[in-house]
Amino acid sequence: MAANNNAATETMNSESADQVGIRVDNADDRTDAFGSVSTTTSSSHSSTVHHNQTFGTGAIGQLANGYSSSSTTSGYHKYVAKMATERHAAEYNMKHKQRGMALIFNHEHFDVPTLKSRAGTNVDCDNLTRVLKQLDFEVTVYKDCRYKDILRTVEYAASQNHKDNDCILVAILSHGEMGYIYAKDTQYKLDNIWSYFTANHCPTLAGKPKLFFIQACQGDRLDAGVTMQRAGHTETDGDSSMSYKIPIHADFLIAYSTIPGFYSWRNTTRGSWFMQSLCAELAANGKRLDILTLLTFVCQRVAVDFESCTPDTPEMHQQKQIPCITTMLTRILRFSDKQMAPAGRV
Repeated sequence: MAANNNAATETMNSESADQVGIRVDNADDRTDAFGSVSTTTSSSHSSTVHHNQTFGTGAIGQLANGYSSSSTTSGYHKYVAKMATERHAAEYNMKHKQRGMALIFNHEHFDVPTLKSRAGTNVDCDNLTRVLKQLDFEVTVYKDCRYKDILRTVEYAASQNHKDNDCILVAILSHGEMGYIYAKDTQYKLDNIWSYFTANHCPTLAGKPKLFFIQACQGDRLDAGVTMQRAGHTETDGDSSMSYKIPIHADFLIAYSTIPGFYSWRNTTRGSWFMQSLCAELAANGKRLDILTLLTFVCQRVAVDFESCTPDTPEMHQQKQIPCITTMLTRILRFSDKQMAPAGRV
């Protein structure tokens, strides 16, 4: 039923351009769903069991689904954490001793029979590792982890003392579908991971940014895009020292490579569109722009500069993609330079 995923012609090695000279991808483009290019998009994943979810399957929906029942039965708890930033500060305090931990879960091969290997993911992982180190993160890569190992790693990270860290970052590069991400052996919901870092569970990260970057499909729908033309032209070619409360889910940012229900594209030689764009922006502007401005330009890169090239599979050809940013950040986040002691100063 599934068409061969090597549909893109390998003879087209030179980069092509659209009518205004914007680069489009023309190598072996694949989706990050099940690793196969389906000839239909309506029932290819019908064998997967989904739970009934009143509030949807996105980041906000998972918040409501994951916590609405437990929060009403857990009773009253008084959680206290040290103030990381003054109450009305416009920007996060990024002047701690260290930037913080960056965990990258890179999935290439899977035990699930329906999941094909994700060619190109190691390029994403290497590029992301490099730019995060340039931003002073302490980067650790975990390759092809099973779900229990992911949970163990995340639980350990959340149990550490982050008082000297600015923030924490988690990146997951894998297959996915609506509301779920795949470990090597099974699927799971993202809130199973980031719930470890809420302010009540990880108080030394309370009031600090908790960043999640997800390269994975969120469904099997396709975005054919809309051609834009120039108008009139036809187409030819309180007191900051006082204590204050914050919500336990504050200060999270979750950046998905695509919007709920849609494919996420990955080039087998250059990596995924989203990670290519994210790494390019972090490298060029990571210490200059605030994170939401930077991610806006990431969305622009993905939306404008990329287009699938699978001419042997017409229904997948010339498709587009747009990332999706969910933010609960409460301040401006900028990865400013770490202040180093001047050499030779006595």
